[in-house]
Amino acid sequence: MQNKFKNKYRIPSARLQTWDYSNNGAYFITICTQNREHFFGNIQNGIMQLSEIGKLAEQYWFEIPNHFPFIELGNFVIMPNHVHGILIINKIDNPTLSSTESVETRHCLVSTINLNTTIGSSRFQNQGKNTISSIVGSYKSIVTKMSRQIHPDFAWQSRFHDHIIRNSKSFDIIQNYIFENPLNWKDDKFYK
Repeated sequence: MQNKFKNKYRIPSARLQTWDYSNNGAYFITICTQNREHFFGNIQNGIMQLSEIGKLAEQYWFEIPNHFPFIELGNFVIMPNHVHGILIINKIDNPTLSSTESVETRHCLVSTINLNTTIGSSRFQNQGKNTISSIVGSYKSIVTKMSRQIHPDFAWQSRFHDHIIRNSKSFDIIQNYIFENPLNWKDDKFYK
């Protein structure tokens, strides 16, 4: 039986429930536009031609380390209706950061944190400002705000997909996949 929140069925979290998403590591992120609408431009001869909204999505992705100094960026690509990128959390060089710092995110539901629960056991628990969810949420928020000045119907899919990259071989395969994604657009599962 599915849980309900405000009398609506809720979909279980796609995040790995036993993983702390503020941990150092590399994360492969995919974010789709709502209904997979082609807001970001189009692909011609295997090369992505960015629309004005696509240019905003690109600009704000590359600004992520300015706002989250513990983030390094791996490969990134904008496709007509989604983005792929690698975010690398590296807090080793900044020991003053803590995953328990106060929460300052705007788009997360907040509940009391119960320290006796399993990591990620509550989908609606705010995971903190130094997590993959808060970083992606901040990125989606600024792109939405600025994009709606160009196209008022712009929206993201409500969730995003992540994959924890566990070794260098997997990292290299994903980096290559991202780099070659425009060349393989017609075979992409997001192609309409």
